[in-house]
Amino acid sequence: MAAAYPSSWYAATAGPPPAAAPLAGAQTADVCVVGGGYAGLSTALHLARAGMAVVLLEQAQLGWGASGRNGGQVHVGMRRDQEWLERRLGPETAMALWRIALDARDHLDWLITGQGADCDFVPGHLHVDHKPRIVADTRRHVALMNERYDHRSLRFVDREEVRARVASHDYHGGMLDMRGGHLHALKLAFGIARAALGAGARLHPASPATGFARQDGRWRVETPAGHVLADRVVIAGNGYLRGLVPAVEARVMPIANYIAVTEPFGEAGARALIRDGEAVSDSRFVVYYFRTTADHRLLFGGGESYSYRAPNDIAGLVREHMLRIFPQLAKARIDYGWQGMLAITPNRLPLVREVAPGITNISGFSGLGVVLAPYFGKLVADALANADGAALDRLAALPVPRFPGGRWLRWPTLVAAMSFFALRDRL
Repeated sequence: MAAAYPSSWYAATAGPPPAAAPLAGAQTADVCVVGGGYAGLSTALHLARAGMAVVLLEQAQLGWGASGRNGGQVHVGMRRDQEWLERRLGPETAMALWRIALDARDHLDWLITGQGADCDFVPGHLHVDHKPRIVADTRRHVALMNERYDHRSLRFVDREEVRARVASHDYHGGMLDMRGGHLHALKLAFGIARAALGAGARLHPASPATGFARQDGRWRVETPAGHVLADRVVIAGNGYLRGLVPAVEARVMPIANYIAVTEPFGEAGARALIRDGEAVSDSRFVVYYFRTTADHRLLFGGGESYSYRAPNDIAGLVREHMLRIFPQLAKARIDYGWQGMLAITPNRLPLVREVAPGITNISGFSGLGVVLAPYFGKLVADALANADGAALDRLAALPVPRFPGGRWLRWPTLVAAMSFFALRDRL
């Protein structure tokens, strides 16, 4: 029996999942996809649309991991800003990655409007500065994006406007991108899954991949109740591999993030917190992100840890962070609290490449998986179907180092580094 969906606002409001059964017995395919989140489901969708036989294995339920638990924020761009990419990778690569990011954003629109992935999308993403000294850098960034990258949907927001938009004294300026926004994370996963099933993909929840082996020139992927024999394998497990693919886990590490959702406040009460209903995220290293929901609650993400084990009181943990931003909610009831595992790389660049002959990995979205993960799945599917692979080649060439410390020391090394930056946020 696969793990049930965590008790979350998403699970309570998404409706029934797509009908799919666990794998039983032996199957063959052109491609076996391991992971039933955005990346894996999109890979399966595009492979099936290209006429390839595809089997997807998911250890729990479709959309059970980060794809069904994240903040639902729609960002435009990569995890690193264009200035960082220009300095580290050069202007040409930075521009190429920006074009990939724009295509990823267009692909999300295609999923929603062209493939029926109705997920309550609301436009507008407001990134806000939690320290006054950051505001000048934000203004310069907006000017660069407007002029060099022709990103005209982005504009600077001064302190007066940001405090009119968000009922908090914690912020001093920011930038508003109307190509960003927010959506219902689990509904998006369900929508992609239904489109994949409609295109002919075979999706199998409650079917964890337990190992890989070569057999007659193909890959045999084992599960507890059967196996899949495929020419190629796509790994899309992100933060939930747990020893399955050490070559990936040396470069991609899970981090637990926590989300809480309040009681309903009514439309007026929700607008009293975020005037125009945009998604909001801030400049902290351990980011606060929040938005109001279709039923007028506040969804707030805050706090991280480095263990799969959830704390006893997630709602209480997140409440502490929420009240730093909205002290007026001290008496508000929290109805849902849950944990999800996102996955980061050392430099926050995605790990999308062949990691062994015939095995391609898609992961390391570092918090931007809502937009990037489905599109990277498309790029991998296009390459496997002998379509244009130029964009995938660009991603595969990105430098993604191993975490320092090897198998045993990478966790304490990461914890020390993350704790340092979290402390710096408070200074």
